[in-house]
Amino acid sequence: MLKIVKNRTFPLQTLDKRIWDFVVLWNQNLEIMEKKKGSLQLQLVEQFDEIVSLIKSSRNNIIHITNTALIDLYWNVGEYLYYKLSTSEWGSGVVNQLSEYITKKYPEIKGFSNKNLWRMKQFYENYSLYDTKLSPLVREINWTNNMIILSRTKSIEEKEFYLRLCISERYSKRELERQISSALFERTMLSSPKTSTTLKEIVPDSDKVFKDKYVMVFIGGKDFPSENNMKCALVKQMKDFILELGKDFIFIDQEYRLEVGHSDFRIDLLFYHREIQCLVAFELKTDKFKPEYLGQLDFYLEALDRDVKKANENPSIGILLCKDKDDEIVEYALNRSLSPTMVAEYQLYLPDKKILQLKLRELFDEII
Repeated sequence: MLKIVKNRTFPLQTLDKRIWDFVVLWNQNLEIMEKKKGSLQLQLVEQFDEIVSLIKSSRNNIIHITNTALIDLYWNVGEYLYYKLSTSEWGSGVVNQLSEYITKKYPEIKGFSNKNLWRMKQFYENYSLYDTKLSPLVREINWTNNMIILSRTKSIEEKEFYLRLCISERYSKRELERQISSALFERTMLSSPKTSTTLKEIVPDSDKVFKDKYVMVFIGGKDFPSENNMKCALVKQMKDFILELGKDFIFIDQEYRLEVGHSDFRIDLLFYHREIQCLVAFELKTDKFKPEYLGQLDFYLEALDRDVKKANENPSIGILLCKDKDDEIVEYALNRSLSPTMVAEYQLYLPDKKILQLKLRELFDEII
């Protein structure tokens, strides 16, 4: 009986030609079967992933519907309490009685303590006057983040700012608290990013994408001896850095190598921005801005556009991140720049929120 062994070579002189042809054909069929098996397995994996995608999408929809229903409930309870208390039909002690009644008679119902009931009333009271504008927004984020915004912000403009930011950036509790603590609202309102004319043409809303000052307290509150030390610290805390930049930034690499002619050059940090669809190069400077720094950044952007940028992407953008800057010198330096660049400042400590609020109030008074 002839035993067929895959991938084994038999001398022609010891086999009949017909048997040899049969061996070759058999091995070819085995290879075809293995390829089909691999292709079939790949198709199954793709189909399985489609099912998983449906499950995840459905789960997200369920979570969203559940959250909306929960916020609706708290809104309605808050409305009921508000009108009972405002008409003096109920005294404040009745709210505590309500909490005790629910706890004793319906122990399976959670979340209606005396403190939470008052929060629901406050929640409705704060947003009811802006029902058509803000009511849809509060239903898009969870109760925890709603309570943080309600308790830690003052003006309705500030509340709206963080509500919209929570929805677009999908902030966790920790991320939201960090942004409020860093006075993001005040900094954004007071910010006037120093950008080149070319950058404004490419990104008309550049003031909404980039900041004049970046607060990076997460890498320590002391100065760095060199740009390399600062870069390494940022890479270690990349999640927090992207939170400060904005979640549309995708980190590509540090010390990104560019080869021009027979020389190598390195970009400190390279990102990609999903909304603008372009590469964003960050150059770090641990001293005050100098006009000559822009020449180096212009060179990097030219190299990126020629050798790295894809055909469907927009021109690369450069950000010079300095310890300090003189706005007048920056304006002069950027005025003739043909590259989409901007100069920003970094801060290694939390800003004084009270001072920022005072400045913001003065700005609003000037506008009025």
